[in-house]
Amino acid sequence: GAVSFLNKVLDAIGRRVKASSFDDYGNVSIGIKEHIMLPGVKYDPELGIFGMDVCVTLEKPGLRVMRRRVKRSRVPRRQRVSREEAIVFFIKELNTRVV
Repeated sequence: GAVSFLNKVLDAIGRRVKASSFDDYGNVSIGIKEHIMLPGVKYDPELGIFGMDVCVTLEKPGLRVMRRRVKRSRVPRRQRVSREEAIVFFIKELNTRVV
């Protein structure tokens, strides 16, 4: 799933993410210079080489209240992922260095 793909991306970039890649709402953006850096991806001459940006949004349970169609309401700040919580998640759960 998403975590396994994220682990492949982190392996491709050496498990280091800049602190400036995190925003205040739990979003993270990671850039890859060449798609063949991903483990298991081989070079295809028809496709060539391309870079990509991987954008990750971390959410806590209960955020559906904000997006649902019926009876939509606001979500308090404590129910959203902060920048610090996102950094701690990447360090502890994904074994990533934040520089």
